[in-house]
Amino acid sequence: MTPIRVLVADDHRIVREGLVSLLAESGECEVVAEAADGVEAVERALATHPDVALIDLTMPRLGGLEAVRRIRERAPRTRVLVLTVHEEEEYVLPAVRAGAAGYLVKDSAASELLAAVRALAAGQGWFGPQAARVLADRTRDPRRTPDDPYAGLTPREREVFHLVAEGRTTKEVAGALGVSVKTAENHRARMMDKLGVHNAAEVVRYAARRGLLSL
Repeated sequence: MTPIRVLVADDHRIVREGLVSLLAESGECEVVAEAADGVEAVERALATHPDVALIDLTMPRLGGLEAVRRIRERAPRTRVLVLTVHEEEEYVLPAVRAGAAGYLVKDSAASELLAAVRALAAGQGWFGPQAARVLADRTRDPRRTPDDPYAGLTPREREVFHLVAEGRTTKEVAGALGVSVKTAENHRARMMDKLGVHNAAEVVRYAARRGLLSL
């Protein structure tokens, strides 16, 4: 039987090594790459094209949600399984919308993790009981507005958001986008108003909470 090729991305080394050992010892999986942050996760997914990518949501350099989005966009054959400590709706729904085909919390049994990897490799989805409950609740109440982590920002405002989160000044934002400082100021003001934040530090905190931190 051809082994399932897996990427493991988690910033905690002991967790990552434990996952690698578990998958290898199963006899069903081959870990083709490891990553300690979101940027590495995307780079190694593009380099190895694994069947399944295990992605933690809370990682440095690039948040897990954005890593999931980029992997799904650039390596669409790779199925993403989110493995995280977070079971709340505010994490589950954005992960699914970002392209995750499965969602498990880290206190799941090893047998469930392996079952999830098998299911994703076979083109199916797999959601642990916590995530399944969140999705069922949303289905029962379709009137609820889906949570957009970017709060309706336009594509240009998203660019400004990420530049501000990186610590760029308004002048540097203007230079990066090729617009006037006044135009950059206007984009920045509209972006902050939509997000309900008041300064760059709050932009960074917002990005961290929503898994949107980038390089």
